[in-house]
Amino acid sequence: MEFFCHHRDRPGSLPLRHRLLEEHWSYMDLFEQEMIARGPTLAADGATPTGSVHVLDLPDPAAARAFAFDEPGYQAGVYRDVLLRRWRNLLGRTMWEFPGDRTGGDRYLVLGLGEGEAADLAVPAGRGADLIAYGPLLSDDATAWLGTAALLRAPDPAAARALLTEDRYAGIEVHAWQPGGRPS
Repeated sequence: MEFFCHHRDRPGSLPLRHRLLEEHWSYMDLFEQEMIARGPTLAADGATPTGSVHVLDLPDPAAARAFAFDEPGYQAGVYRDVLLRRWRNLLGRTMWEFPGDRTGGDRYLVLGLGEGEAADLAVPAGRGADLIAYGPLLSDDATAWLGTAALLRAPDPAAARALLTEDRYAGIEVHAWQPGGRPS
């Protein structure tokens, strides 16, 4: 089962986040085989972390909750909240298998919080070369559509936002994002 997890930083928690970085990476190393995508969301300066995105394949919702809430930053109070949802990997690959240019363009997390009838359930035509991860957000039992999450390369936030059908969501968030992981 695939899960989308977005830890959002609490205001003023950056020094604590920095102190816990090695603990965070060591914890994530435990899930290396399960990772589909990972990396921080960033402030407008393109450098200051505002949260962490992790997309994983885990056995069940209980394992996903354990992953999200046992994370060292969560335990220490770095995050103000956590969005955790079932997810379906419509691209069938990990971020490390992204065939696009790894250096060109900016990267974004686009998060559409759904309402009503499901939308954007297929990979958008003509955008496949820019998509790093894409899929619907689902209820724990995968029967209800709750939105859509995508990681993509785009020239700017407006172009990233245009990925989703605007009037089909209660809200759409666009966050600067960068692929994450322990530096080599």
